Amino acid sequence: MCKIYTVQLFVAMVVLLRPSFVNSFQPLFVLNGKSMTHRHITQTAILRKTAEVCRDIAASEGREFSLTIDDTLSVSQVQKACSSDISTSILSTVYFHTSIATMYFSNAIVDVVYLLSEEHHFDDETFKGGRDVITTGVSAVKASVKDENYIAGRWTLGQVCHTLQDFYSHSNWVELGNNAPYNSLIKPDQTLTNLAGVDVQTCRNCNGNNCKNNILPDVLQQGLLTSGYFNIFSSKKPTGKCSHGGSLDRTSKRDPVGGINKDKVGSSHGFLHKDAANLAVDATVELLEDIRIAVGDVPFLRLMGLSQSSVLCFVIDTTGSMSDGIAEAKRVSFEIIDSKRGTPQEPSAYILVPFNDPGVGPLTLTTNADIFKERINRLTASGGGDIPELCLSGLQLALTAAPSSSEIFVFTDAPAKDAHLKSTVTALIESSKSEVTFMLTGVLSSRRRRRSSQGVITRALGQSDAQLYRDLAQASGGQSIEVTKADLSMATSVIEDSLASAVVTIFQAVVNPGRNNNFTFTVDDLTQNLTAYVTGDSSLSFKLTSSTGVSQASNETSGPLASITTAGNLRRLRIRTDNETGIWQFSVTSDSPYSVKITGQSSVDFIYNIVEEHGGAHGDFSLKESRPLSGGNATLMVTMTGSNTVTVTDVSLLDDSGPTQVNGSIQWMGSGDYLVTFREVPSGDFVLLLKGEYSNSTSRSTRTSLMRQASTQIKTSSILVTAQVNNTNIEPDSTVTIPFTVATAFGGVVNDSATGTFTIRATNDRSYTLSFSTNLIIGAGDGGKANGSISLSVPSSALSGTDVTLTIEAENTADNDINYTILRFSVALKVTDVSGPTCQEVNTSGNCSSSSSFLCSSSKWEFLANFTDGINGTGIERITLRQGNGTLNTSTAVGTAGENITVVTYSSSCCSQSVQLIAVDKVGNVGSCVGQVRAVTTATPVISTTAANNTTSTGGHGLSISHPLVVWMGVFISVLLKYTH
Repeated sequence: MCKIYTVQLFVAMVVLLRPSFVNSFQPLFVLNGKSMTHRHITQTAILRKTAEVCRDIAASEGREFSLTIDDTLSVSQVQKACSSDISTSILSTVYFHTSIATMYFSNAIVDVVYLLSEEHHFDDETFKGGRDVITTGVSAVKASVKDENYIAGRWTLGQVCHTLQDFYSHSNWVELGNNAPYNSLIKPDQTLTNLAGVDVQTCRNCNGNNCKNNILPDVLQQGLLTSGYFNIFSSKKPTGKCSHGGSLDRTSKRDPVGGINKDKVGSSHGFLHKDAANLAVDATVELLEDIRIAVGDVPFLRLMGLSQSSVLCFVIDTTGSMSDGIAEAKRVSFEIIDSKRGTPQEPSAYILVPFNDPGVGPLTLTTNADIFKERINRLTASGGGDIPELCLSGLQLALTAAPSSSEIFVFTDAPAKDAHLKSTVTALIESSKSEVTFMLTGVLSSRRRRRSSQGVITRALGQSDAQLYRDLAQASGGQSIEVTKADLSMATSVIEDSLASAVVTIFQAVVNPGRNNNFTFTVDDLTQNLTAYVTGDSSLSFKLTSSTGVSQASNETSGPLASITTAGNLRRLRIRTDNETGIWQFSVTSDSPYSVKITGQSSVDFIYNIVEEHGGAHGDFSLKESRPLSGGNATLMVTMTGSNTVTVTDVSLLDDSGPTQVNGSIQWMGSGDYLVTFREVPSGDFVLLLKGEYSNSTSRSTRTSLMRQASTQIKTSSILVTAQVNNTNIEPDSTVTIPFTVATAFGGVVNDSATGTFTIRATNDRSYTLSFSTNLIIGAGDGGKANGSISLSVPSSALSGTDVTLTIEAENTADNDINYTILRFSVALKVTDVSGPTCQEVNTSGNCSSSSSFLCSSSKWEFLANFTDGINGTGIERITLRQGNGTLNTSTAVGTAGENITVVTYSSSCCSQSVQLIAVDKVGNVGSCVGQVRAVTTATPVISTTAANNTTSTGGHGLSISHPLVVWMGVFISVLLKYTH
């Protein structure tokens, strides 16, 4: 245990000092453009499989699907092809882009988190260990999807894909002449065969830098499977074994010298890089297909994040005085559900978190609107006690449950009893980039609380209480809307606004303390339905001026530019014109704090992620789940969505309180991706502003300006927090130890001579037990850093598929400085059932004509089969049609050995002459059965009389002739032919 802990601390120090020991396909980028990265491989496979699923769904529904499916697909192409109705909506690809980014960032993080794990990279001939990593991860993904926990599923899936993809680069599978994936890697019930034994020599020295023929001929002739050894510390390896290769692999300097990896074109076996990468794509597609069959088409598309609508997420105070707030939340949510159900704008998921004191939850996360309705309808206002409630605990749960870039609405009239969670919630906001809007009722105009005539403090929000919520809203880019209970229904219009399709932020500013300001923003012709929101006290006034010079003042509720409504501290402007492009102006007069936000609807938007550069010969970037260092460089990966004609011209960080502006240097990486580097970012709270140009639809030679802004603030810190884990899959009734390191930085680098005392906070969204020291001291001679550890105990009651988000914070109270790191875990039961259900055909009856397709509807055939998951299996959960469009009937029986048997009867017209049945057990193992009718020259109708407990009519992908007139004609002609021959 001591040895493992020491290695983990060393890994944390390695990551802290930022060298690169990447030994796989490049994670995210290659500057020469000739090699394929894990990002490219993962995205290509996701787009291919997603398009295939959409194609099959379209075929089953009788719709056309014209997209050509190949390795050149773009996110926009697949989103558009998969959208069944985009005629009345503006298509947004932000959620699809964000979900794919989650998967390729979690893929890339394997090279950091599992730096020294041979199993995660198929190094050192650890084929069984690598296969176990894959199959255990796939089981966790299936469990997460079953629980509708798609965020955890994506994060785990990305990591699984990394290990699977590394097999094709690190083993000799390609050198053996294989041109198809090794599907035993995703099937734990299959035996891994023909592995080179531990005493079998596999390589010889390379000829200088030429390693083309370094695998021994006997190994190739016998088809023995091997992989390269890799070690950054020692050159020791078994005699005669191949090495991974590369400047950081010390084993490659020892006989046999050289390596066999195909990570990039310049690698030891780089001449096979493209072959390995293409096989990695095909293998990832195969893996995705296995998950798709196990979970079903619609859940699979949700896992991929294929949605153009946001989630509906409410965090609601349920104490006694909140009856009006609960009623309004019910009203607005029911109205949204009823008006959008069945349309492309229907929310992709529904999240509800009630809170009071001392309770939080339970969390409702569902894609079923009726379940959400039932849960929110249950809420009642009761109790209240000592006034403050656990608002931030409820918000914490919502932030970890909702997808990135969600909009969360909090209803409360009470102070936060758990205000100590402010920094944790802020960290989760920054990580998820979700917007939080507070619907606050009963905010006092002064800092003093009201007292009743009996001297009791009434339930109300003082200014300091409300300021906590304002700060969190500002950090997220949301709003703090303060209204009376009577005016709450006027303010909830912002909820309906946020759920419109493809909402983008054009401009946003928070000014505190208040001062007069003239803001400018650019309106483009790719944006429609502009809306402006202004929050501030009653003394605030403003003027809106269009690009043509037309103006409207705040006291004109209906003017030439907008209609203005007021609810509490919120002014909402519905801007009437969509055709006045160019620079607009918004002038505000106020000496009190206020905010301004301009939104619209547009397919064109952007997403961004803070990434961390790793230097060295094999350097790249990985996702940074903490704040950039003050005074250092910050790098962002920016992706434009919705258009291939937009060119990014400027990306800057703005600090309104300064005002300070830091301009970034932009490097185009292809396919709408940009690396943006900011040099020496000062301390402060920044927002990201992007400007670009695009070709005007009426004139290709004319370039039009475009402006977008990210809502979430980017904060800097002089503290560095890093953590490492052995495994992100955790079992119930277990305890995991997470080592972490805290360091003080100056000018963006660790200050070796720094000392200090740090307060450590660690929280998780599942309330699992944590054990850690709350203080950490960096002493003289410690090199500017100190190590700590946290124990996370998982209860035995934890369900498989549950995700756990752990936030570790370090605060230097002397400098009022905080930084954090965020870790994600998935609870995964150890799966002992690794075999899929088996099928035995019992009988096929009925004959179908092979020559008279016109008569097919009058003839029937039947297929009878038995499925079982064995006596020790987890049991069959469902049986579905993979091919065929007949009727599926099931009943249950018990076999001679006591095993449960599912008896399947499939009946169909002769218009569909084959069937494929899919059976899935309770842990996601898949079995299949194929049946086909016998064909003769004359069709013989068959009448099925088999009874079943369950009957399901399922549309397949074949031709279906079901019009009554056609059926009648078929029978008539059949009888006529019988009597005329």
